[in-house]
Amino acid sequence: MTDTDMLAKLEKRIEALEHDLGVQQDINDVRKLQYAYGYFIDKSQYNEVADLFAKDGEVWFLGGIYKGIEGVKRLYIERFRKTFTDNHNGPRYGWLLDHPQLQMIIDVAPDRKTAKVRGRSMMQAGTHESASGDQRQWWEGGIYENEYVREDGVWKIARLAYFPHWHGTFQDGWGKTPIDFIPMATVTYPEDPLGPDALIDPAPRLWPATDIVPFHYPHPVTGKPVEIDNSRAREGYKD
Repeated sequence: MTDTDMLAKLEKRIEALEHDLGVQQDINDVRKLQYAYGYFIDKSQYNEVADLFAKDGEVWFLGGIYKGIEGVKRLYIERFRKTFTDNHNGPRYGWLLDHPQLQMIIDVAPDRKTAKVRGRSMMQAGTHESASGDQRQWWEGGIYENEYVREDGVWKIARLAYFPHWHGTFQDGWGKTPIDFIPMATVTYPEDPLGPDALIDPAPRLWPATDIVPFHYPHPVTGKPVEIDNSRAREGYKD
């Protein structure tokens, strides 16, 4: 092997190593971004949440799709902030909304411009008996299938697709959760001033339905697409 060939081989190897290192840095940045989302949601910092999204970002939530920054702000600021914290950007006395981010599988595209994440959240929420408003306590768990984009050199959320799977009151647990305990969106914006821009079709269903959210990645051993059989996931439902 000539010196020229050896040099070319080393340069190619360095290029590959730099790419692999860059991917690992991207994974860390995307994980930090999603963790930041969880911490901001915890304390009802909805302005900060909206700033995590790309200009064309969107949110999938309870059967609706909120599109663009206008849709994102409609959900987090006009709906959540007014509902949960009396339009205050930040925590309020006696309001609990722990929102830990768990089990993230992060895949960065080869060109390092986009990424996808499957993750989980298990939420504890409620109001203290000494706080204003109706006292309520509940548990919640759900799956994310999110997308991210590098915009102006910074990783941002392109699609936060959250599929809450189960809810249960603290008193009774999830074993007695009423079917369709929290209704899915049925009316879009502007007919509903706080509604989504579009509806998810088919509409997701909550516990006791047990649907699998499609995986963005193949089976890690076989390399084949993950087969999904939801044929028995909604046996107790009557549409």
